[in-house]
Amino acid sequence: MGLRYYLLRRLLLIIPVLIGLSIVTFVISHLVPGDPIRLAAGPQATAEQILKLQEEFGVDKPLPMQYLTYMKGVLRGNLGTSMMNRHPVAMDLRRYFPATLELVLVSTVLGVVIGVPMAMAAAVFRDRWPDQVSRIVALSSISMPVFWLGMILQLILGMTWHLLPISGRFDPRVPFPPNVTGMLLVDSLLAADLHKFGIALKYIALPAFCQALFGIALITRLLRADILEVMERDFVTMARASGLPERVILFKYVLKNALIATVAMLGFLFGWQLSGSVMIETVFDWPGVGLYAVKSAMTLDFQPIMGITLFVGLLFTIVNLLVDISYGVIDPRIRYG
Repeated sequence: MGLRYYLLRRLLLIIPVLIGLSIVTFVISHLVPGDPIRLAAGPQATAEQILKLQEEFGVDKPLPMQYLTYMKGVLRGNLGTSMMNRHPVAMDLRRYFPATLELVLVSTVLGVVIGVPMAMAAAVFRDRWPDQVSRIVALSSISMPVFWLGMILQLILGMTWHLLPISGRFDPRVPFPPNVTGMLLVDSLLAADLHKFGIALKYIALPAFCQALFGIALITRLLRADILEVMERDFVTMARASGLPERVILFKYVLKNALIATVAMLGFLFGWQLSGSVMIETVFDWPGVGLYAVKSAMTLDFQPIMGITLFVGLLFTIVNLLVDISYGVIDPRIRYG
């Protein structure tokens, strides 16, 4: 009963969060200098054409009326229409989101696969060379501008050594695998086409690595500190006194208890990467939601900006809810109320 009440309460809290997010985004998008209608109409547009576009998109009405009209459409699943390409925003999100989701998932997996072993090695060999290496990697990953690193890797690995592609998502000379999920790595595996899987893996390698650096640093430092704290507890001392192997103590007792804070941080990391993919997608010309948002912002196309913000905000809250629920799986002592 406690979990049901907790879920209901958290789901209801999503509503005011999204309403507040929509108000802030709507106000900011309409305070930005410039006239998106004139940009959409073009330099040769007449006054009558501009007036017609204003009526079509409802920008001739007062701002409160525009907001209420937009939110009525959102409740019906209509996120508006782009002024530039005249496509429904919901249709564009369905088109671009799989690319962003694939990039975020791969970078998150990379962060976990690299960060967790580094944290364990740093904690076990405290103040020795593995710990020092992990500190250098973590500090460098956080302090290094990701766009600069991306361009350096493009220059070295792509343009100089020709090892990896520097832009795009797939080889334009090769047909895409059958579209099932929209994520090329998954679709290639579902089609049992290892050749196309290899192509998709090469294209995602550089952007996913750059995206993963921040997560590697966070996981390494946070998990290292938690492991060291758990290793000082009485039950670990008791396990050592009982003669259990150090490997069993580390994996069965220490790591399981130390992972709670790291799992909580993964929810934040996933949401940050969803919103932070804008820079990576722009540098690597990755056709995802981030690049779509940048192009929309450059043309003052506020309907896609509103839709992207609400969509990412909803995903962020859902992911954090799932992470909170996962606490009970990791630590059965946790109760929801």
